[in-house]
Amino acid sequence: MTYVNHVRPRWSDMDVYGHVNHANLVTLLEEARIPVLFGEAVKEGLTELPKGVVVVKLAVHYRTPIVVTPDASVRVEITLTELKAATVTLGYRVHTGPDETDPVAVTAETVLAPYDTVELRPRRLTEAESEFLKRVFADA
Repeated sequence: MTYVNHVRPRWSDMDVYGHVNHANLVTLLEEARIPVLFGEAVKEGLTELPKGVVVVKLAVHYRTPIVVTPDASVRVEITLTELKAATVTLGYRVHTGPDETDPVAVTAETVLAPYDTVELRPRRLTEAESEFLKRVFADA
């Protein structure tokens, strides 16, 4: 029940110590989940989900630095840890490199809520969206 994506840190993601900076690491988490919540959702005909999803909560735990190397990606494993009527909780394990045997550098969790961009307020997940999320993570 884990979705895996490989994202490539950029040279500009580094801080003065040569490690991926905190804010840029959060962007890498976002880049890892976008293909599911936007790309795969649209392919499934779920047009409302990609229009608005907001981060309600974010927790990041650092274990070891991620160092940017030329042409190297990091492995991001995403797990659906909780699905409620109006929120989705995703857990992340970010490895220092592309392989599952590479050390885990970061664990993180985001709580996401679908957002109605017309009414300017959070909304509930539709049944189709909930089923999609269960399926896409189960099939990963």
